[in-house]
Amino acid sequence: MRSAVLQLPTARTQNEKRQVMRAAIRQLDRAELYLAALAYMELDDLEAERAVNKLRSNLDGLRRYLVARRSALRD
Repeated sequence: MRSAVLQLPTARTQNEKRQVMRAAIRQLDRAELYLAALAYMELDDLEAERAVNKLRSNLDGLRRYLVARRSALRD
């Protein structure tokens, strides 16, 4: 089986596009775990805490966007 992630975007089938989206969403889930761990380290640095919170917010927005796009590929 070909890896959908390794295919050029123009050469991907609909199913491969969904697989790539699913892989991207899983990677974002992993990134969220790392950012959550970082947030709970209590860095005693207000700017760093703000940056982590902003990253978590952006990550969540991107994840929701990719989930919606993956759902649209099914239609």
